[in-house]
Amino acid sequence: MSDNQKTLNSSIEFTGVGLHTGEGVHMVIEPAKINHGVKFQRIDLENQPVLPADINLVTDTQRSTTLEKDNVKIVTVEHLMSALYALGVNNVLIKMDSSEVPILDGSAKYFVEEIQKVGLKVQDAPLKYIDLPDPIHYTDPDSGSEILFVPANNFIISVVLDYQNLALGTQYAEIRDLKDYSTEIAPCKTFVFLTELEKLAKANLIKGGGLENAIVVVDREDTKHSEIKKLAHLLGKDDSDIKINGNVLNNCEMQFYNEPARHKLLDVIGDLALIGMPIKGHIITKKPGHKLNTSFAQILKKAM
Repeated sequence: MSDNQKTLNSSIEFTGVGLHTGEGVHMVIEPAKINHGVKFQRIDLENQPVLPADINLVTDTQRSTTLEKDNVKIVTVEHLMSALYALGVNNVLIKMDSSEVPILDGSAKYFVEEIQKVGLKVQDAPLKYIDLPDPIHYTDPDSGSEILFVPANNFIISVVLDYQNLALGTQYAEIRDLKDYSTEIAPCKTFVFLTELEKLAKANLIKGGGLENAIVVVDREDTKHSEIKKLAHLLGKDDSDIKINGNVLNNCEMQFYNEPARHKLLDVIGDLALIGMPIKGHIITKKPGHKLNTSFAQILKKAM
């Protein structure tokens, strides 16, 4: 870990749609001065309000992580925050003309690639770390999900995925060096169970979701092609080439046998990044989700 703060050498831009809002968005990430931190700016609103990427501003963790202050929202921040944290970007201003960060391909791949293209500028200011002396454990009372912090000299994350779902099985993923993030974690797409998709669509979520930006796990043996066609139409997608390929739809091939667990690891990093400081410690978690991750981030921040 470098002991100095960093920003981008120059601005980077992204255009896409929000996963849940379905709204088009143009996003520019600009370099920022020391101690600025990561901040979002809604340039489409009056007075162009700025929201810090602060764990205390999290108001919604249903299927993604939302920041909100004075009725101004920034939705689905976790993939971008994960990429910024893993690559060591501490100070940037993220300008958006809509409320939701673009989903792109459902991973952090394109964020990482653009950051790497422009490179980082080392700044003349020291980094502050979360460096706690004792283990901290938290269990979500509703889901039974668990997360543990153990003191360490560097940042390690271990994730166990076990939803007692035969189609997904039990999966494990770990990263011991963030240098491996860009190849081992960033390309891993979000995933969803086929039985969840229709509920999410009817709940007015995933308006910008598609079969091109998520791994769809087929978690019911008797799924018929007619059901898949119906679902594709519900999402406004073409159903002509969609087939069941093992336990997943063939909309995108799994890049790793444990890609869902790796994506959950990506999410954990993104949610913990909202603390605003890099962590020295080993994070071990079972069945993580945005509610668990952000609750634990608040606990760690208070412990500091």
